[in-house]
Amino acid sequence: MKADHISPSITENSFNCPRCGAFSHQRWHNIFAGHVDRPNLMKNITTSYARGPYGGEMLYVFNSFLSVCDRCNEFSYWIEDRLVYPLTGNTPPANSDLPDDILRDYNEASSILDLSPRGAAALVRLCIQKLCAHLGKPGKNINDDIAALVQDGLDPRVQKALDIVRVIGNNAVHPGAIDLADDRATAESLFKLLNLIAEKMISEPKHVDELYNTLPAGVRDAIEKRDGKANP
Repeated sequence: MKADHISPSITENSFNCPRCGAFSHQRWHNIFAGHVDRPNLMKNITTSYARGPYGGEMLYVFNSFLSVCDRCNEFSYWIEDRLVYPLTGNTPPANSDLPDDILRDYNEASSILDLSPRGAAALVRLCIQKLCAHLGKPGKNINDDIAALVQDGLDPRVQKALDIVRVIGNNAVHPGAIDLADDRATAESLFKLLNLIAEKMISEPKHVDELYNTLPAGVRDAIEKRDGKANP
């Protein structure tokens, strides 16, 4: 299992960097602004460091901060307690074994989490709906599909995780539906639930199969014969 993802927060000095994704110490900086006659637009947002005094008229920008990652030395821009650049959504990385169309939806939901938690929650519900369909279930009702997946061998604790999401989200779990109760906590729980299902139903079986296939063919045949899987 992957290590826990620590979402960026204005109250923390260490978290998973929005730029490189690594868990790292962050250096916080206040922001000052200097007068310019005309903005010099650049393709990418950059920073430069200079020794004071700054020279010229300087404006202190209240409630605006930069966090600089010790690992990649890139900065992230905050207004009050909200990360505004880059717009990553501060979610755990998507399980790489998810189908491509679900990965695209996951990344889109992550990108809008800060702007619209309700929209992100709705999109992740759609991802869970698609994943259940990918795993052979109807893909119409998350609760029913996960109950069916438990019957197929999914860890029952995943169903408990769904119950937690239902409580957090005021029991609004119908896939694709945007409910007024959807907030950031609901959306973040849905991201974790999606990754958990993918880990248990796709990644773990794949890793076991990869390990099993490293065995010599004769050994695999003997195991399958023992287990009654050999061809008649």
